[in-house]
Amino acid sequence: MLEIFEYQFMRNAFVVGLLLSVIIPCIGITVVLKRLSMIGDTLSHISLAGVATGLISGINPVVGAIAFSILATFGIEKIRKSFSKYAEISLAVIMATGIGLAGILSGFVKNSSIFTSFLFGSIVAISSFELVIVIILSIIVLLSVTLLYRDLFCLTFDEETAKFAGVNAVIVNRIFMALTAITISISARTIGTMVVSSLMVVPVASAILIAKSYKKAVIYSILYAVTSTILGLVISFYAGLKPGATIVLTSVILLLATLLYKRVK
Repeated sequence: MLEIFEYQFMRNAFVVGLLLSVIIPCIGITVVLKRLSMIGDTLSHISLAGVATGLISGINPVVGAIAFSILATFGIEKIRKSFSKYAEISLAVIMATGIGLAGILSGFVKNSSIFTSFLFGSIVAISSFELVIVIILSIIVLLSVTLLYRDLFCLTFDEETAKFAGVNAVIVNRIFMALTAITISISARTIGTMVVSSLMVVPVASAILIAKSYKKAVIYSILYAVTSTILGLVISFYAGLKPGATIVLTSVILLLATLLYKRVK
């Protein structure tokens, strides 16, 4: 069992996986409760367009992904306000834009293997630089979520009441959306766009089934994400499976187990 930690790439994978398993649900709980659970998929597609732009122009593809994702979050907020009763429309519009742009721009990318690597990532091929980036990002997200905990809690359940309580909804929403965009963009390079969007929703869904408060939902969602990541990495190592896909399926299995537990109880 312990031989898994004899390899540097697996030690890096565990560090990155555990850090992302903590910060992604912190973002995901607010996203899900605001009924924007598809934002992970939406920004993932937009980030792919940014990746393609970066590869075409010769800049770092991660920088391109972050820039496109942040611009997309502003677009989501703008459209969401225009369709206040149908928040999901904003996600559908931006996702369609991302799919279109990514599809067209990918045709101009010379090295398609680099572009496709962003779809599922490679958590066991993390470089030292990417490890440092994830650590810095994790610190920033955790500090921001902690400092904005009360404001995010209020905005999640009743934005109008939050404004009367003195919460600067515009600033807080922009900060939160920017954190979401950066988290997805960085995570896409390490664990893949498909994996990060799943980790943003599935552990939160599991937590909501058993949590009786917002605080417990946050804690449980992190525990679910960490558990699925650890199990996914261990299973993939010994079974020779793709780590990202294994983590996602493990997370889904935990959700199904929670649903069964609720039904039996």
